[in-house]
Amino acid sequence: MPVPEPIRAFPFPHGETEALLEGEWLVTNGLGGYASGTILGALTRRYHGFLVAALPAPHGRVMMLPHLAESFRAADGTTYDIGGEERADGSSTVIGAAWILAFELRGGLPVWRYQVGDAVVERRVLMPHEQNTVHIHYRLVSGKGPVRVKLRPSLQFRPHDAPVATPLGGPYVLTASGDRYEIAAPGGLPPLRLFVHGARKALTLEARTIAGVHYRVEERRGYESTGDLYSPGFFRADLAAGADVTLVASTEAWETLLALAPAEASAAERRRRDSLLAAAPPAARRGLAAELVLAADAFIISPAGRIEDAARAHAAGDEVRTVIAGYPWFTDWGRDTMIGLEGLTLAAGRRLEAGYILRTFARHVRDGLIPNHFPEGGREGIYNTADATLWFFHALDRYLAVTADRATLRHVLPTLKEIASAHRRGTRFGISVDPADGLLGQGEEGYALTWMDAKVGDWVVTPRRGKAVEVNALWYNALRLLERWLREEDSDAAARPLAELIERVQRSFNARFWNDKDGCLYDVVDGERGDDPAFRPNQIFAVSLPNPVLARERWRPIVERVKTRLWTPVGLRSLAPGHPDYKPRYDGDLRARDAAYHQGTIWAWLVGPLVDAWLKVYPGDKLGARKLLLGFEDHLAHGAVGTLSEIFDAEAPYRPRGCIAQAWSVAEVLRAWILTEG
Repeated sequence: MPVPEPIRAFPFPHGETEALLEGEWLVTNGLGGYASGTILGALTRRYHGFLVAALPAPHGRVMMLPHLAESFRAADGTTYDIGGEERADGSSTVIGAAWILAFELRGGLPVWRYQVGDAVVERRVLMPHEQNTVHIHYRLVSGKGPVRVKLRPSLQFRPHDAPVATPLGGPYVLTASGDRYEIAAPGGLPPLRLFVHGARKALTLEARTIAGVHYRVEERRGYESTGDLYSPGFFRADLAAGADVTLVASTEAWETLLALAPAEASAAERRRRDSLLAAAPPAARRGLAAELVLAADAFIISPAGRIEDAARAHAAGDEVRTVIAGYPWFTDWGRDTMIGLEGLTLAAGRRLEAGYILRTFARHVRDGLIPNHFPEGGREGIYNTADATLWFFHALDRYLAVTADRATLRHVLPTLKEIASAHRRGTRFGISVDPADGLLGQGEEGYALTWMDAKVGDWVVTPRRGKAVEVNALWYNALRLLERWLREEDSDAAARPLAELIERVQRSFNARFWNDKDGCLYDVVDGERGDDPAFRPNQIFAVSLPNPVLARERWRPIVERVKTRLWTPVGLRSLAPGHPDYKPRYDGDLRARDAAYHQGTIWAWLVGPLVDAWLKVYPGDKLGARKLLLGFEDHLAHGAVGTLSEIFDAEAPYRPRGCIAQAWSVAEVLRAWILTEG
């Protein structure tokens, strides 16, 4: 029986420009490339564009087609313009809000409806899977035609995270071969190829520079906020019943981008998305969970830039997969990948890709560490993390529980043993076991090695050097898992040396981290300033992990205090109100934002561990656990529609901030939603 297509509408007062500027959309291509913008069509971020191509190293992701101005001439001759740009001089061509009737996601893909006189025009945007190609498709859904469609593409070839003030460069040389058009790109980039499907189509060469485009979000975030765009001219075609118009833009070869006609590309993507829902567990095929299954798909990618990785994997009969931590600006991060793996893949029925991801990261272990992240356009990882490697053990455990893939366990077991040995003898960034108590310490001047990793220049906002509470909860969990796996796959003799260390870690943890005065856990012990009593969510992992290190009689006080002081409808605060460093809002320039990043700002992903801990303390209370998640239903209709933001302001109305779509936010809410079903 077919799975119903999830539909999510964006609610806005008709003609309300501000709401349409605040609402955003995102489409991805399975390579790390994407298309994104405001619902209105005006540019507000440097990352807004119809085609951000994911290219091999050293290029990384490149902005190819930032803007498309749309104009429709109705049968009576009246012209309707949609979108436009704000200008630095205060003038504005942000127009057309009155002509937007509706915006919604159908099957996770954006659909607009425009009023064009007596006619209604529908626009859809999709990216064929694993292609740096975008289809912008128009259809006459009601009323009299033909409607003349005029599309003016505006260009700025630059790294997608480069400032909008980056010079246009050039010249932008356009060449034509019949109705195929190419615009040359500098610096070894592939050309941008453009093709229009439609009746009476033509390109009018009318080159112009659109100067002084203003990006309001960039200004608010303290970055250069004015830049220029270049347009070579405009396309036109006639839209009538049964005669659609589609603009295709791509960096792929002509044979690839024209292999599928627009209708075929749309049908193929619909089938792919239907198959994702069909593969998901029954509880994830409807409602919020189904929407999150489709949202999760955006983050699982074949990294286009790491050709060497793919060659090594293919030689072993494997595939390379990784996880984009967040759109638009994050690359793949080890910590985010391991935390999100269960929700993004296993909870969504994507077991095969979970194995690919784990084996991909196992190949990158160096000195007992998995990479913290891979830089944009880079081939090698950056290893400055104290906890990502320990999350790798957790992710593998969740994978084995679902798949029983002992071959992968046997393949990575020598790597796991080396990881434990490296931590015991000491590895990079001061990550080492204290022989006196078995606890894991970390820290090096100028680095933030835990997930609370905000850093501005030389200022490490939350250094947490010493023995961090969640790092040691993860250390204990990893040791317990390794001991079991060694016993199962090797021998009792191989596992036996870990038993004494495990017992010592648990004993030391409960003695050192328990803050008897406040009835909770210290955030860091043996730190630069002694023991840190700041009330943070990190203590929940001492309860939530499969092998909880905290004594059972202390579980309930921790869970209740975390819920009371940190829980909000969209996640947990990173610091309790009342602390001198608490910040209620995350806004302003980079320094102001990073000062608030882990000092009160709400993180959606932390609700997953809270749900796990809640169900340990109150077994069977799925209704109580589900109530912790209900605020996310409303959020799916705001911000970037159909996905979950990275963070939120610490106080009501909990305005979404940070990345518009975050992997571990989607992963943990999806996983927890399924866990609390029924």
